[in-house]
Amino acid sequence: MVAPLQQPASPAPQESPEPEPGPATEPMLDAKAVLATAERFPWATAAPGEQHWPDGGDLLDVALSAVRPEEHEGYIERLEAFGEQHRARLQELLRTHRPGSRPASHGRYALIGQTETLVILERMEAVPMLLRGQWEKELKDVFLADLEFAWGRASASAGSSQDDQRGRTG
Repeated sequence: MVAPLQQPASPAPQESPEPEPGPATEPMLDAKAVLATAERFPWATAAPGEQHWPDGGDLLDVALSAVRPEEHEGYIERLEAFGEQHRARLQELLRTHRPGSRPASHGRYALIGQTETLVILERMEAVPMLLRGQWEKELKDVFLADLEFAWGRASASAGSSQDDQRGRTG
């Protein structure tokens, strides 16, 4: 004889488990605080009356969109370090391409001297492709191309003047 099959007792209804907390949200960047930080570097910016765009909010928005969420925390400190580390290059860039300079007289190099440009340059050094991708969605490519060109020249000029000084002393 075959024993009758007994169905196991249905398990007691369980409480639904607590949802796992999601990943911690990264702190948001405060655009005003970032801009205030950039303003503390007079060797990188032209006087407000000389700047091409009195309100460069669009420039700052695009540059900050290239700051990855995991970089938000501590970004202001990294921007400050960038400004200090590249002081000679920033001074040379502003000296040679500032608003009203010969290279800028043809409407080129409009970003140079803008307060927001410190953030753009920092992003250009840190994540150039991400910055370019974000830039191309929102703004004219020629402005960024001009800045990339001038930043490279400022680097070469700053390097050659340092080489000249070393050559004279050595």
